[in-house]
Amino acid sequence: MTLSPARVPATGVRRLTTTLYGYAFLDDLVLLYPVYALLFADTGLPLWQISSLFALWSLTAVVLEVPSGAWADTVSRRRLLWIGPLLTAAGFALWVTVPSYGAFALGFVLWGAGGALGSGSLEALVYDEMERLGAADRYARVMGRTRAARLLATVTAMGLAGPVLALGGYPAVGAGSVLACLLAALTATRLPEHRVPAAKGSTSWSATLRAGIAEARGDRTVRGALLLIPAVAAVWGALDEYVSLLIRDLGVAETTVPWLVLLVWTLVTVGSLFAGPAERLGTRGLAALIASAALALAVGAGIRTPAGIALVGLAFAGFQLAEVLADVRLQHRIDDARRATLTSVASLGTELVTVAVFGVYTLLGASLAHSTVFMILSVPYLVTALVLCRGRRRPRNESPQERLSTQ
Repeated sequence: MTLSPARVPATGVRRLTTTLYGYAFLDDLVLLYPVYALLFADTGLPLWQISSLFALWSLTAVVLEVPSGAWADTVSRRRLLWIGPLLTAAGFALWVTVPSYGAFALGFVLWGAGGALGSGSLEALVYDEMERLGAADRYARVMGRTRAARLLATVTAMGLAGPVLALGGYPAVGAGSVLACLLAALTATRLPEHRVPAAKGSTSWSATLRAGIAEARGDRTVRGALLLIPAVAAVWGALDEYVSLLIRDLGVAETTVPWLVLLVWTLVTVGSLFAGPAERLGTRGLAALIASAALALAVGAGIRTPAGIALVGLAFAGFQLAEVLADVRLQHRIDDARRATLTSVASLGTELVTVAVFGVYTLLGASLAHSTVFMILSVPYLVTALVLCRGRRRPRNESPQERLSTQ
């Protein structure tokens, strides 16, 4: 029986997306997420050691982000996607079998390395496969659902961590996290990859990196797309770490805080599902989305009520959508041979700006309420929206697929 030409791509897209969503869910189904700080404290680590572990985690991501992206453009991207969860699993196993500062530090290095291997590799593999199937115009919708799957996994992990911890302590939570990583690695091996890596010795990762940087420097639209990703992703990515403190300042009961945090992330998860329709917004529509989310963030934080927290959740959902659309702009503009490299460059920019936002928040939070700091940090988004609005007009002959790539 011969399948029609239209059915073959549909089957291929379905296989890709089903595997992708399963991988994304398992990769973030980490029961240790909500309790690892408690594990460190219960092991006897003082606050400065715990903070140094978080810094080491960020530093690992910064150091490995771009080299791993360049590597992904010279070897099999699928291979890196299953190696990454195995490294993370090894780190989690260390945490619960030999809990100590050294084991925690090595675990964070392994976790950071595993995350760096997947950053850039996943987006590049998915975009190339969808382009091969003639479905590149659905990339935004697919990546929005992928992020929703990750967020759903995080929410699920939050709900499971407490009961599992009560049942079997940290070893049980760690075992659940290791199992999820192993299943993620197994699922990654099922991701389709038809791209042929460069022949051994023909192209080094350093040469690929240099070519990617040269492409960004020589193409204004690529450079603009690279800068937009950290401009959209970094601030709200840092603010989400302080949401529980913002909620506690409302004066609500401590038991209410987790439920309001869950409300925020539920809204973000639902918002991710609208990435496909949002792709039609265009540049000015994207600017309006960012500006609206910024206003929702400022108003929601400023009114200091549970209803305001819902507005903060809607703002985060808007920023999440904008982050997906910014990634779409970048993927439409870059060359296939350097796709993972430049995606990792954008991720590196996000990491660096996020660290800077942490510093700014610390300085402002020393004398201001959390709500005031949230309001102040909504301003960069208004600036980003203004810059987008001032960009050049889209040419009349631009294709719909390139609409979001226009500056």
